Amino acid sequence: MPKKIVINDASEEFLRKIIELSGEVITLCDQCGTCSGGCPFVEEMDITPSQLMRKVQLGQQDVLESKTMWLCATCNTCTVRCPRGLDLSKVAEGLRQVVLRQAIDNLDLNNYPKEEIKELPQIAIIAAIRKLTS
Repeated sequence: MPKKIVINDASEEFLRKIIELSGEVITLCDQCGTCSGGCPFVEEMDITPSQLMRKVQLGQQDVLESKTMWLCATCNTCTVRCPRGLDLSKVAEGLRQVVLRQAIDNLDLNNYPKEEIKELPQIAIIAAIRKLTS
């Protein structure tokens, strides 16, 4: 039997928060799946971009435990292909902000040897810091 979906005040508040942070009208998503079909990283994700959008629409805060929002490369393929013009990378960023505002750092550069850090592309380091630290 399918799991019963319950929309309550907390789930509505979560949806409103992500809409506010992302600037996207998430409720416009009609679940066509075009975003997932074009995403270059979908194979690495635990839920597809369209599933991420659905979870946000329903206010399911367990979406914050997904690695999908962290894998979004902000390539905008989903935005270009979306028939509604939604920018899923902004939604992923909104979700990341909710997690990061909990002040839990998922990256500490002090744990990496300085020689290794010198070899990494600076843009990759900056992107990782933006995504993984609060």
